[in-house]
Amino acid sequence: MTVISHITLGTNDKARSAKFYDAVLGALGFERLPKPPEKPLAYERDGQMPTIYIYSPADGRPATWGNGTHIAFQADQRDMVDAFHAAALKYGGMDEGQPGLRAHYGPNYYAAYVRDPDGNKLQAVCYAKD
Repeated sequence: MTVISHITLGTNDKARSAKFYDAVLGALGFERLPKPPEKPLAYERDGQMPTIYIYSPADGRPATWGNGTHIAFQADQRDMVDAFHAAALKYGGMDEGQPGLRAHYGPNYYAAYVRDPDGNKLQAVCYAKD
């Protein structure tokens, strides 16, 4: 059981975000939930929370990212981290740290960092030995 219900990220272009998150979260085993077109994008892995929502801001102002904020998604295998990073770059994301070991966080901390097309910072991390 997780203690987090959901995570919401803002977008200024839902169609662009759908392509990006379908690929990037798909690389980590997430699936987009079926929703009517007027609803936000929503993703879950194995039907479990936390649900990841991609919304246009309710106040009508542009979506912005939080400086110093990022969301880390756990990957079961290192190749999932690699696929996450590659998908992000293919679908308009920006590199914020190539896949690789981050020994300063631990001997098996394998991670990659990206920004989505709206500037939200994302990470995939795998704790498996290899």
